[in-house]
Amino acid sequence: MGRIRDSLFKLEDEKVLAEVQKTLDAGIPPETVLEECKTAMVEFSEAFLQGKMFVSDLLISGVIFEDINNLVMPKIKAAAAGRNAGKVVIGTVKSDIHNIGKIMVSNLLAASGFEVIDVGVDVPPENFVAAVRDSNARVLALSCILATCYDSIRDTVDALKKAGLRDRVEVIIGGGWVDEHVVKYSGADAFGANPQQCIRFCEEAYAR
Repeated sequence: MGRIRDSLFKLEDEKVLAEVQKTLDAGIPPETVLEECKTAMVEFSEAFLQGKMFVSDLLISGVIFEDINNLVMPKIKAAAAGRNAGKVVIGTVKSDIHNIGKIMVSNLLAASGFEVIDVGVDVPPENFVAAVRDSNARVLALSCILATCYDSIRDTVDALKKAGLRDRVEVIIGGGWVDEHVVKYSGADAFGANPQQCIRFCEEAYAR
């Protein structure tokens, strides 16, 4: 293992897709593929913040990961068939195009039986509000890798308040250097340091 991570980090699209298919054909759980992608995602984040990667690299990595997602999702949906854990709206906040972490969390949520409403990247607050209202989801998951976009998280939480939806939805944030300080700044409820924490938060939200 490790070849998926290495090829994804190097943006070797054909090589990484072939390795993913080989891994799935061998009967290895799709969660293992996602774990390697998560490692690459962390490396991406660190390299980007250090100026060693650029926005164009993030765009390319997002496209490759969407192709990986197309291979992984059928396996995940088959394993989660019949389970109904609730609905979660997820997206990357306004002015941020980070995609890999969002897709990874979406996949793992789906594997846990959640219906995931993915509204995409660079999402304005009003779109998140509309998705929460239309879906009646109890959880909104906001992805943000850029520190310059923390205001977008706060603006989204404020938009939920103005729409009268804040009391019925719990907001978790994640990505990059998001931490408890950003939670307090934005008015969110919690942050997830990894996808598993996000899943646990969603499960607890529906258990309450």
